[in-house]
Amino acid sequence: MKLTKVLSIAVVLLGMVACNKPAGELVGVSTGAAFREATPYGMVFVRKGAFLMGPNSQSAVFSQSDNNVMVTVNAFWMDETEITNSEYRQFVHWVRDSIAYRLLMEEEGADSEYALESSSDMEEENPRINWKQKLPWGERFDSESPVADALSPLFYEDGRGELRTTVLRYEYVVKNLDEAAKYRNKFDISRGRYPDGVSIRVDSFWVENDEIFSKTITRPLREPKDILSNRIICVYPDTMVWARDFENAYNDPMLHSYFSFPGYSEYPVVGVTWEQAQAFCHWRTQLLEAASNVEINAYRLPTEAEWEYAARGGRRVAMYPWGDKYARDAEGSFYANFKPYRGSYYNDLGVTTMAVMQFRPNDFGLYDMAGNVAEWTSTVYTDAGVLQMSDINPDLQYRAAKEDPYSMKKKAIRGGSWKDPVKYIQGATRSYEYQNESRSYIGFRCVRSYAGNENRR
Repeated sequence: MKLTKVLSIAVVLLGMVACNKPAGELVGVSTGAAFREATPYGMVFVRKGAFLMGPNSQSAVFSQSDNNVMVTVNAFWMDETEITNSEYRQFVHWVRDSIAYRLLMEEEGADSEYALESSSDMEEENPRINWKQKLPWGERFDSESPVADALSPLFYEDGRGELRTTVLRYEYVVKNLDEAAKYRNKFDISRGRYPDGVSIRVDSFWVENDEIFSKTITRPLREPKDILSNRIICVYPDTMVWARDFENAYNDPMLHSYFSFPGYSEYPVVGVTWEQAQAFCHWRTQLLEAASNVEINAYRLPTEAEWEYAARGGRRVAMYPWGDKYARDAEGSFYANFKPYRGSYYNDLGVTTMAVMQFRPNDFGLYDMAGNVAEWTSTVYTDAGVLQMSDINPDLQYRAAKEDPYSMKKKAIRGGSWKDPVKYIQGATRSYEYQNESRSYIGFRCVRSYAGNENRR
C-alpha cells in the first residue's frame, strides 16, 4: 500500500515537472484545451474599435453640430446579411416539428419511435425527441387514422388542412440581468445570501384556452433561479403587414406569397416583431449548442452602437456604409435599395424588398447595411440616444412588459428600408418602432460577442 502511494506521488511530481509547473506554486487551472473560436457560418468578424457615434455632418438647422460622442465597442461576429425568409422558415419549421413530435409521442406512449430511449424516471416523464425519426409530412392518412388525429391540433381540417400558425409557439427561459445587476439586489458575500426584503421584477407567460397570457410579477429574490423569466412567443411572421402598412394599395400577392413562396427565399424576412427576433436568437443559440455540445456566447440582436459601428465598416467618419457622400456611383448606379424619388421605387432596380447581396458589401463584408429593410437593435430608443449611455459598449436595455405604456416599448431601428428616402439610409440616422409591432419594412440580423484574444485570430 505504501509503495503504491509513493509511486502515485512520483507520477504526480513527474507530471508537474513535465508540464513545467512547479509543485506548491500558483499555476492556475485549465478549463480545457486551447480555444480559438471558429468563424460562425454566415457571419463576418467585426474587430473592436472606436468611432464617433452620431451624425458626422452639420445639421441643416442653424448649422449647429449634432450631438455625437466618441465610443468604443468590443469585437463581435455579425450576420453578413439580414435574416432571410429561408433562414427564418428553419425556425418556424423547427417549432412546428417539435410540437408534432410531442403530439405523436403522447399518442403512441412510452414506446414511441419518436422518443429517444430514456435512462431515468425524469426522462421518462418528459422524453427527449428522436429527431432522426422522420415525421410523416406529405403522407395521406384516413381521417380516423391515429396519426391524423394526433396531429390535428396543428391543422384546421383533421390534420390535412391549412396549418394553424397561431399554435406555433416557442417557449424559453431568460435571465433578467437588468434586474439582477441593480445595486440593491447585489449578493451579500459576507452573509452568503441576498439582502433581506429585496424583490425582483420578472415576466410570467402561460396559455389558457389556446390563448397566451402574460403578466409582470414581483417576487422575493432569495436565490439565482428567482431572476428567471419564461417566454411564450408565437413565431410565425405577420403576413398581413403588406396590406396593413399601405392603405389604398394592392399588395395582396406579397401578402399571400412573400414568406412561403420559394422565389422569395433569399429575401429578408419581414413582419417579425422585436420579441420574435429575440426568440429567434435564443433558438439559434440552443440549436448550435445542441449540435456542437459546446457552450457559446449567445446569438443576440446588435446594440445600436454595434450596428452603427458595423455599418461604418471601420471608418470613423462615413455618411453611408459604402463610405461615399452620395447614394450612387459615378455611373449613376445606386448603392442600395431605397426610395430614390417620389413614387419612383424602381430607379434602384427594386420595387419593395430585394434578395440579399444585390449590392456591394461595406469594408467589413456586410451587405445591405443601408436600405432593403430597416433592422431591429436590442437598444431602447430615447431622444438623448448615446448621450444617455456609457462611452464603452454603449447600450440601454429594458424589456417592457405587456402592461407598460407604449412610450417604454420603443426599440431603436437602423439602416432605413426600401420605402424610405435617402436621409433614412444614412449610417447615423435613428428611428424606432414598438417592440410588439411588425412591419413590412423591418427585419433583423444577429450578432455574437467574440470570445478570446482578438490578436490571435
